[in-house]
Amino acid sequence: RMPDIFDERFGKFMKIAIDGPAGAGKSTISKGAAKRLGFVYIDTGAMYRAIGLAAVRRGIDTADAEGVKSILDDVDVAIRHNENGQLIFLNGEDVSTDIRLPEISVAASNVAVIPEVRLKLVELQRKLAADTDVIMDGRDIGTYVLPDAELKIYLTASVEERANRRCRELKEKGVETDFDAVKADIEYRDKNDSGREFAPLKPADDSVYMDNTDMTLEESIDKVCELAHSRRVGNKV
Repeated sequence: RMPDIFDERFGKFMKIAIDGPAGAGKSTISKGAAKRLGFVYIDTGAMYRAIGLAAVRRGIDTADAEGVKSILDDVDVAIRHNENGQLIFLNGEDVSTDIRLPEISVAASNVAVIPEVRLKLVELQRKLAADTDVIMDGRDIGTYVLPDAELKIYLTASVEERANRRCRELKEKGVETDFDAVKADIEYRDKNDSGREFAPLKPADDSVYMDNTDMTLEESIDKVCELAHSRRVGNKV
């Protein structure tokens, strides 16, 4: 935890919202910054993946809004934290690994355009952010979920770089990848996320724009922590 900066004398808890398109490194950077700052990290994308996984397991086409809505009352998504980070539970089952399968990426993007899905999860996300210092990442955190966040960052990178990163990530997990397919998946998700009617992906008016195409992971984490410190002590960033 950063010494002296994030303590009780500053009063209320701090919220950091990090938004951006698929593959920009939001989760990895947010996790690293949260660990360094002593904040709780909340990966909202994992929640949508859990809903997508629930639909896929039941044989529901995730582009079928009515079909997805029909199972929402029977789907319980929970987040727990342990020494290894965030775990996602679907109806009591740890699905932290299953939700990272490539086919669940598209399922997550499809269910995320459904207003009823977003409303169900946003309520949970806001509760999680109410009583602790948090870094939350997603697509609409600064614009919709936490519009009062003290620091909002819009994190992005070129499509090619995002596809390269995702390919490396999947290969490290032993998943065979095809660059063109991964790039097409990212472009599909960009279009889906930006074009949806309810809470679309876009920078908040008061967000800091951060393109990390040419930044290392450590440089990106350094930048987020630097912005957090500047905002917390009242300096403009």
